[in-house]
Amino acid sequence: MNAQPRIAETLIDLPGQIRVLTAQTFQWVRTDSLTAAIGAGSAALLYLIFVGIRLGVCRWLGEGHDIASWRGFVRRMVGRTRSFFLAALAVKLVVRGIAPPGTLADVVSFIFTVAAAFQGAIWVRELILGLVARRAAASAEDHSSLASAMGIITVLVNVVVWSVAAILVLDNLNVNVTGLVAGLGVGGIAIGLAAQGIFGDLFAALAILFDRPFRVGDQIKFGDVQGDVEAIGLKTVRIRALTGEQVIISNSELLKLQIANQRRILERRVVLQIGVIYQTTPDQLDAIPSEIEAIIRAREHCRFDRAHFFRFGDSSLDFEIVFHVTVPEYNVLMTERHVIGLAMIRRFAEMGVEFAYPTQTSFTAGLDGKAIDPRELVPSSGDAEPERPERSAGSPA
Repeated sequence: MNAQPRIAETLIDLPGQIRVLTAQTFQWVRTDSLTAAIGAGSAALLYLIFVGIRLGVCRWLGEGHDIASWRGFVRRMVGRTRSFFLAALAVKLVVRGIAPPGTLADVVSFIFTVAAAFQGAIWVRELILGLVARRAAASAEDHSSLASAMGIITVLVNVVVWSVAAILVLDNLNVNVTGLVAGLGVGGIAIGLAAQGIFGDLFAALAILFDRPFRVGDQIKFGDVQGDVEAIGLKTVRIRALTGEQVIISNSELLKLQIANQRRILERRVVLQIGVIYQTTPDQLDAIPSEIEAIIRAREHCRFDRAHFFRFGDSSLDFEIVFHVTVPEYNVLMTERHVIGLAMIRRFAEMGVEFAYPTQTSFTAGLDGKAIDPRELVPSSGDAEPERPERSAGSPA
């Protein structure tokens, strides 16, 4: 026999069942009044004990604790325990120890099932929302986005949790819930497909808020865009680009890209490559790394890493210098590069070392076949121009 007709018949005959329950309970109280009184007193005492335990735990945990702390989290769970559930639990425990009429025992079991289902839904709801709130506690600086996200999460959790609780209650009433569950599943799939883009951006927003790859105020770079995050919405992220315009991108599309968070830079690594001319002497080449190291170590916000000769270039002997700027600000990085670069130019001038640039030099061979550096033939500014021999008339030019 189908369960729905039985439920319908039960509902139609509800007044008669109430009369039967009342008559059986009254008869039980008259015939076994002591047991009924002990049961009622025991149920009341258990209820008061449960309420006292709830109150004592809440007072022991204290008030004013943030949800991010374990005290605040447990207090929230205990505080949401309803008195209706405690009363139903007390009566259910007492009924197990006495022998009330069968109808009364069935009613107590039904009430306890309903109370337990809805109390379980409340606990699950508070557990999920509490875990979400704890995870999002560090994102509290973005109050508007967090409040919107928590509002939507609360609605979704309420729909799911209370739907499951209602299905459990109906199932305990012998209602066939297979069709209802199938309908909810098909409806959920249809809604999910219809709002696929919206839900994709919504869950991407939740991932940004709770996983925190970046926050409002961070400077990020993705693709060809670099700028400061102005707002994290449920659909889009707004970024103020360094060039001045506001860039708006959907949450799901942004998370598909590789994002560089410039704000989380702890220190910056600088690699410089310089070249000196091939006429630099070996002693000068050997002294260059130590001179550069001394220049870098003299800077307060720099940490020297290495300096080495590493390549024979087409027009230069190349050195590679690596150091770290221990302050994350970009302006400090550029200032240190500027100061170190000028110090290297000054020091190289004092050492007589010349920086190389792309050139071609022609060498003339002497009578002995050795190359002659043309610079050696150019007189310095302090030297007198060499006298030219006089030629007599008719001598060859």
